[in-house]
Amino acid sequence: MNGAAVYPPPTGPASNPFGNMPGYEGLAGGGGFMPPPMPLEPLAPPQPGPNTDQWTIPTLSEDMAREAFKSFASSHCCYSESPADDGVITSMEPINTYRYRLETFTETRQTEAAEKPHDGETADFYTQPAPRPWEVQVNPPNLFTNHKEEVRVPFTSSVKDCGSCHGSGTTRCVDCNGDKHNECNMCHGSGENNNERCSTCDASGKKRCSTCDAQGSGDCDTCKGRKRLLTYINLKVEWTNNVDDHVVQQNSGLMVDLQDVSGKELIKNNQNLLYPVIGFPEPSIAEASQRLIKDHQTRYAQTARILQQRQTVELIPITKVNYKWKGTSHLYFVYGNEHKVSADNYPATCCCVIL
Repeated sequence: MNGAAVYPPPTGPASNPFGNMPGYEGLAGGGGFMPPPMPLEPLAPPQPGPNTDQWTIPTLSEDMAREAFKSFASSHCCYSESPADDGVITSMEPINTYRYRLETFTETRQTEAAEKPHDGETADFYTQPAPRPWEVQVNPPNLFTNHKEEVRVPFTSSVKDCGSCHGSGTTRCVDCNGDKHNECNMCHGSGENNNERCSTCDASGKKRCSTCDAQGSGDCDTCKGRKRLLTYINLKVEWTNNVDDHVVQQNSGLMVDLQDVSGKELIKNNQNLLYPVIGFPEPSIAEASQRLIKDHQTRYAQTARILQQRQTVELIPITKVNYKWKGTSHLYFVYGNEHKVSADNYPATCCCVIL
């Protein structure tokens, strides 16, 4: 006869108590993203074009180009530093380009029915109307910073007995199934090992269950032994900085991604909702601004609240440097404020074997 304790099956989930709460009707289907309210701020007026007379185009001296090239060569273990040290610069050609960047800082909210072990929290369900999802006060992070936060919606908390353990705080041990003992792994329950009395289990064929310390039960995983659960509406808030760039094509021969370098900032403005840049001397910048702003409105305004937009136009410095080394002409590029170097056909490389 099995002397293990008898545990009733866990109770099924309770019916959704939040279905009639204004703003939370969707919880009956499992919750999900909540549509944002209509924006309160009107569209910002057109931004004036930049005053090009005040621009100072950054220039690169021969010494700066040479130092950048030396640093590039020394950072590659298989590159000889001779071309950088002994090469003679014959000409330098500035080939600058522009980058337009649009950042749209959004907030999304989604709700779900949740529960946790009850730790003495007050049950405030229906003590007064719960705020709607977009009315819950949440402290936002700094602008244009990705962040996530979860908040228990006020006036939605109630307490109930744990359905997994029927309010006992304990459940049957899953290892021994409540028997307090397991079959001896040496004699496989026979009490004998190699025709001799099993010394591991003292011929009983059983060993104390180490998982529950031979108690047959342990703390309920659902309520962690608290016996009761706090049920509530959980609000998930996510702030996202959505970024898109447009770099004006340049025919210099430089084949690198310019996303990781900075340039000279020519335009920077931010509003709740931006208007495209107008009057910029490079037509593709104005076109990109109009296209990306429209694209961000289409992509994000229906599912998220747009808190702020920021657009910048930078001039990315690029210099094509021609030089001679051992009587042969070569070239490299110096680009970005960081003076990064691209030299695809570096003339003095070797095969390194790292052991």
